[in-house]
Amino acid sequence: MKKVIAGLALLSTVSLSAFGAENDVLRFGTDPTYPPYEYKLADGTLAGLDIAVGKAICERASVKCEWVETGFDGLIPGLNAKKFDAILSSMAPNAQRQKVMDFTQSLYQDDTRLISAKAAPLGSNAEALSGKNIGVLQGSVQAKYALEKWRTQGVNVVEYPDQENIYADLANGRLNATLVVATAGQAGFLAKPAGKDFAFSGEVVKDPVLASTSAIGLRKGDEATRQKIDSAVSQLKQDGTISALEKQYLGAL
Repeated sequence: MKKVIAGLALLSTVSLSAFGAENDVLRFGTDPTYPPYEYKLADGTLAGLDIAVGKAICERASVKCEWVETGFDGLIPGLNAKKFDAILSSMAPNAQRQKVMDFTQSLYQDDTRLISAKAAPLGSNAEALSGKNIGVLQGSVQAKYALEKWRTQGVNVVEYPDQENIYADLANGRLNATLVVATAGQAGFLAKPAGKDFAFSGEVVKDPVLASTSAIGLRKGDEATRQKIDSAVSQLKQDGTISALEKQYLGAL
C-alpha cells in the first residue's frame, strides 16, 4: 500500500477536469460526525484526521480543497450525482462498494470493535448480544454487518444518522453497545470523560464486509482523479506526513 506511483512527471499532465466546476478545486464529501476522523470545532470549523489528510492532498496536488457535508448514507449517492468529486470520510473499500465505485490506495488500517460498559462486558457475537440494543452508524459497513449477521439472530440493531448520538445514548444507558471503527471509538469516545466507564468488549469483529482499511471513494472510471490523489497520497506516505497526522489525531493506538 505504500508503493510510490511511478512517473510523476507524466501524471502532472493528467487533466484535472474531473475536479468539480473549476479545474483547480477538489471537492470532498464528508460526514463530520465521526471524531477523530472528521468532526466540527465549536466555531463550526471542520477538523480531524481525514480533514488534515485531505488538505495535505490538495496542497500536494496544487488544487484548492472544498468540503461538502453530507450524512454518511448520502455520500455515495452524492458522489454519483456529482455533488462532489471524492469521498473522504473514513470509508472502508469493501467488495460491495467496489461494485459501484472506485477507491484510491488505502490511507489507514482500521479494525472493527464493540464498545460496552466496563461493568457489563459483552461478547462480540450474535449469541452474546441477543436481546441487546446495539447502535451503529447508518450507511456504514458496521451497520451492514450488524443488520445482516446480528439482527436476524435476535439482536436489536439501532441505526443512527451520526456517531455522536450513538455515544450519547450509550453513555446514558439507552444502548448496551456500539459497533465502531476501533480508532474512532478510542479517540472519539473512550478517551473522553463520557467514555470513562466503557471499554472495548469481545474480540475484533472480522468479516469480508468489514474491510480493515479506509480509502478515498471515487466515481467509477474517474481515473484522472484517482491518479492525482494516489500520487499525492504516495508522497505523503513516503515523507511521513500521514504517519505524523495519524499520531497527532489517533495517538498511540
